[in-house]
Amino acid sequence: MNLTVRPVTLDDTIPLCELLNAVDVAEIGQPETDLHSVEAGLRRPGLDLARDSWIGVDDDGRFVAYGLVWDVAGGERIDIDLYTLPDADAAGRRLLELMEERAAAKAAENGASRAVVHLYLNSSPTLDTTLLDARGWRVIRRFNVLTRPVSAADDRAPVPPPGVTVRECRTEADRRRVHELLNASFADHFEYHPRPYEQWLETLGSDRTDWSLVWIASVSGLGDAGVLMARNDETSMGWIRHLGVLETARGRGIGSHLLRHAFTAFAARGRDTVGLGVDTENTSEALRLYLRHGMTLHYAVLTWQVEVPVSPTAP
Repeated sequence: MNLTVRPVTLDDTIPLCELLNAVDVAEIGQPETDLHSVEAGLRRPGLDLARDSWIGVDDDGRFVAYGLVWDVAGGERIDIDLYTLPDADAAGRRLLELMEERAAAKAAENGASRAVVHLYLNSSPTLDTTLLDARGWRVIRRFNVLTRPVSAADDRAPVPPPGVTVRECRTEADRRRVHELLNASFADHFEYHPRPYEQWLETLGSDRTDWSLVWIASVSGLGDAGVLMARNDETSMGWIRHLGVLETARGRGIGSHLLRHAFTAFAARGRDTVGLGVDTENTSEALRLYLRHGMTLHYAVLTWQVEVPVSPTAP
């Protein structure tokens, strides 16, 4: 196979979505990528498609591999995405080389002495992981994607724990409070990167966020203590983006109540499935919470890491 590699453009979103869904089918048995998710990825703040994205195209014009590099926190840590069809390992190898080079350059631009690069792959990926092993990559974390069926008949509005009330995020003040609660409740969590409020809104895509699916939990005597952010723009399921409770308020049933509140809201909107992702080593025992409320494993994602040295002449 002759391979052509070029940057991605916004005109590529439809065939890119087809590629990602082909990868979904190979890895998890069904397509779960929506066009808007592809577009959102290509519109990440600070992303330069001409330098930070690649598409591998075969002789027949088929998209066989896709790569994206983005800067998480303006330091040594750089993230990449890599998707390949099962028969496109050569394309995957080439894009991996290009992305490692670009990650080193971005870290150098940030003044870092190395690039710590993270890649997220399904635990049974289409990519041959011996390519990663040969280049010094290693698995450092596992995330589980969990799902749960919901229905209006089974998921009724839950009774709140004593002293707990929940309100919808309606005002600018509420949005700022959500931002504060997330930063505080996830401060020690793996791969959480706090951002200033305006940058957080931009990254979040506030113009596309359904704030009626964001709830704040308050506790008598403590004030605002928990938050759940969800989204309803995925074809396959409703999605819980974040569920956080301040450390000082844990053990009061706030997380359970917010979770059941979200199940009820999605069921009322006609959804039959709700999903979320969880770090299996989460110190707040979030995984146990979700399993206790009927969520089960849909698939697992592994975080791969490599350290790439940076030089003043890094491309």
